[in-house]
Amino acid sequence: MSSTASAEAVVVTASDRLEVLFGELAELAGQRNAIDGRIVEIVAEIDRDGLCGVTGARSVPALVAWKLGCSSANAHTLATIAARLGEFPRCTAGLREGRLSADQVGVIAARAGQGSDEHYAQLAAVATVSQLRTAVKLEPRPEPEPRSESESESEPRPETEPERSITTTATEWGACYRIMLGHLDAAKFDAALASHREALIAEWKHDHANGEGSSDQRPPLPSTVDAFMRLVEAGWDAEATRRPHGQHTTVVAHLDVGQRAATLHLGPLLSDPNAAC
Repeated sequence: MSSTASAEAVVVTASDRLEVLFGELAELAGQRNAIDGRIVEIVAEIDRDGLCGVTGARSVPALVAWKLGCSSANAHTLATIAARLGEFPRCTAGLREGRLSADQVGVIAARAGQGSDEHYAQLAAVATVSQLRTAVKLEPRPEPEPRSESESESEPRPETEPERSITTTATEWGACYRIMLGHLDAAKFDAALASHREALIAEWKHDHANGEGSSDQRPPLPSTVDAFMRLVEAGWDAEATRRPHGQHTTVVAHLDVGQRAATLHLGPLLSDPNAAC
């Protein structure tokens, strides 16, 4: 009597596949973290011995971005960790061992206070980057030591109002504007922005007063960005009304002088006051 050996079909579930893939991700992440830890040590040595000036790079982060081909943000993260390598030995050890990522240690090195290495080394083992950012923001800051009356009178007082400035940073998707205003100018700006936002909301309520259509079909309430753009457009319109030819507009008119109707348009097309603008 012959016997037939039959092998049972192996069924691989989605959970089994994910377990294998997650294991490979963990291994690769640990290797990448260990590589970043060694890179941080190299950057710290270059910075400590002043070797950056030999390369011609304008800064250590610029050198890191150049040699690694990484973004400016990643280069600043690695340079920040390297600058505080001695202050956070446990955190950087976790980076070298692959347990912590450069993003986690970078958040700690950027803003954490001195003497907090052990605390954040334990926290980073179970916290995400966003949670670490929140923890660092909530960290109590040391209060400045009170000065004596003689020191406060002799030292010049800092300027109460910062210098007004507007800086622009171009990105792949658009531009980022950073506006610095004093308290008085900031109050004016906030009041103007609030006024335009209230006007937009009033227009929105007027257009949708009857509640026609479902809520999904209605446009969203005007945001602060909408109010800012309305403020810009209003200022632009006011300037265009005051100086209609401030943009150096050139008017080209083609007239048929043989037609009697063309005689109405002969001569200067603009009045003297408008032409002088």
